[in-house]
Amino acid sequence: MSSIVFGTDGWRGVIADDFTFDNVRLVVSAIARYVNDTALGRRVIAVGYDTRFASPEFARVAAEVLSAHGIEVLLSNDYVASPILSFAVRHYRTSGGVMITASHNPARWNGVKFKGTYGGSASPSIIREIEKRLPAALKEQKRPLRFRAGKVRVLDFKRPYGDYLKRTVDFRRLRNARVRVLVDVMYGAGRGTLKNILTDLGITCHEMRGEINPAFGGINPEPIDPNLADLRTALQRGGFDVGFASDGDADRIGAMDRTGLFIDSHKIFSMILEHLVGVRKMQGEVAKTFSTTKMIDRICQRHSLVMHQTPIGFKYICDLMLSRNILVGGEESGGIGITRHLPERDSFLCALLLLEIMVHQEKSLREVVSELMRTYGAFYFDRLDLHVNDSLKRAVIRRLTRRPPLKISNYSVAQRENLDGFKLLFSDDEWVLIRPSGTEPMLRLYCEASSPQKVKRILTAAKNLVYE
Repeated sequence: MSSIVFGTDGWRGVIADDFTFDNVRLVVSAIARYVNDTALGRRVIAVGYDTRFASPEFARVAAEVLSAHGIEVLLSNDYVASPILSFAVRHYRTSGGVMITASHNPARWNGVKFKGTYGGSASPSIIREIEKRLPAALKEQKRPLRFRAGKVRVLDFKRPYGDYLKRTVDFRRLRNARVRVLVDVMYGAGRGTLKNILTDLGITCHEMRGEINPAFGGINPEPIDPNLADLRTALQRGGFDVGFASDGDADRIGAMDRTGLFIDSHKIFSMILEHLVGVRKMQGEVAKTFSTTKMIDRICQRHSLVMHQTPIGFKYICDLMLSRNILVGGEESGGIGITRHLPERDSFLCALLLLEIMVHQEKSLREVVSELMRTYGAFYFDRLDLHVNDSLKRAVIRRLTRRPPLKISNYSVAQRENLDGFKLLFSDDEWVLIRPSGTEPMLRLYCEASSPQKVKRILTAAKNLVYE
């Protein structure tokens, strides 16, 4: 049980090392105990799974454990994206959802996410309650569980989700729009979903890397610039106006202009917020994580919106979505959610909103971003992942806390923040963040500045600071 640690979004482990059938049974048994202790009335759990190695088999084991605890199970009939599972939780009014996925992590990893009854990431308080039940679940493993086949129903989660989206996005504007879309699902659980929605709308759409490949073609299924060379090459050959990419469980989004220019999640979040407030005239508060662009701050200031900053992990944003009038919440890693849809990240909804923006403005994605930066200033971002052991991670943060630097490269530090990691802020809303990963043996370095060159200089200096 010592290997089971819940990170920013559930528990993840290396397949056949600590992510084993026994440990999945242990985690799901703790979830079942939580549901039985807290659910009111009928107890039902929706179960989904991604395209990773043995994910369908792990999902079946999860269904068996839940059924043995007397819980009815709605099991997806196919690989399914996390936002679709979250929608199923809401649509079928279940007591929660179990998703077998390791999201954007390397292929050797798998994991278990738990979704609350509201259709979103389990809150920190729910995770604590599940963790409390792990010791009792461990004792239970010594007794065989009796699977109740009648407690498991296999359903199609995708069709009702697609129908629901038609009431969320301006499909009238998008229908038969003269825009050609290339979708890179990165061998993940998003396969077929966005393509089918766009095809039904009469929009030309082609999908790439849609076959089942648990090795993910040798890359991490994370929609960031270094992992999207194939998408860039395909766009630069011509024939498409925009490209979208989603991660392993399709809750995170990346985008590219028709020229192959990568549009990071900060710009996507900013474009969507500006569109919802400036064009749709929607109101509400805004939530962003600690590593997300300062452009969001400026948009909120211009439109007099209340903005909340949370630790890293969408579960913190989800918490706010349940307790405040949050219009939209987002994070650096590509997860963006709109409360009126779901308190959950959703790459499909984000892609459709980006198309809506392009069609409304009659501009390319590059042109939309350029207009945004003319209005709010130039913001460029990059991230550097340093693979280090846990002892070095801890030592670096202790050292920075005790002896915080006054300069990084040639830039004077104006302010320090430690909401989640160690952030140094410079003038003009520029900053660098050094943060240990919650799920992997690495330090992540994040930086935002007014030019790509400046970002590179600051990240290099921050890396040197880690290893000094």
